[in-house]
Amino acid sequence: MKILVPLSRTEDPQARIRLNREATDIDRDGVSMVINPFDEIAVEESLRVLADHGTDDSELIVCCIGEDSVSSELRRALAMGAHRAIQVSTDADLSPEVVTPLLAALARRESPDLIIMGKQSIDGDSGQVPQRLAQNLGWPQGTFAFNLTLDGRSATVGREVDGGTMSVGFDLPGIVSTDLRLNEPRLPKLPDIMKAKRKPYETLNPDELGGLAETRIRVTALAAPPARAAGQIVADVDTLITKLTDEAKVLG
Repeated sequence: MKILVPLSRTEDPQARIRLNREATDIDRDGVSMVINPFDEIAVEESLRVLADHGTDDSELIVCCIGEDSVSSELRRALAMGAHRAIQVSTDADLSPEVVTPLLAALARRESPDLIIMGKQSIDGDSGQVPQRLAQNLGWPQGTFAFNLTLDGRSATVGREVDGGTMSVGFDLPGIVSTDLRLNEPRLPKLPDIMKAKRKPYETLNPDELGGLAETRIRVTALAAPPARAAGQIVADVDTLITKLTDEAKVLG
């Protein structure tokens, strides 16, 4: 079995985020960068799938689109247990319209049985690429997965949906996008980190995958959320009700 996991490089979710001077993007100076948390879950799930259903020739491939700095995240995925890494080297702005054709071309090149990827990247939060990729490839998909089981060439995905959960099934090849409840990613051990430096690492030019698509998405401005107002202590319930009705107007 061959599994392909696309990764993205994002800000540490615990980092304090600031906007740049032009308010058009995040100021990344001094901000710790990590594997997008949903993609890290995808790597972990792929390793578990191969542990249960893999054979001697099974392979987990991780890929990432971006500048040379993405090598840190790809090496971490290799340290977790991935077999080889592919970097699509570009400094272009990466919108879903740009990313999807490159991933589709890479999938056709590698012919994986399964693509497992995060449901969204925590920086842009668009949550579009898994669905766009499935449409581009003409593959079935199971999105927002909290559970994944395989039976031969069939997959069953437990999905998070509004108001509860549901299950969908499809035959491979297919795409699964991961949600937070799917698993808890492992921490690479030092020997595995050292071994990762010797694992295959391939760098591709976007032209080898059909070139960069033109994006129609343009960010004009970003704004930080308003500061949270200070709380108030009230003397009794009557005062609380008065403030909620007359001042905050949250009660009629």
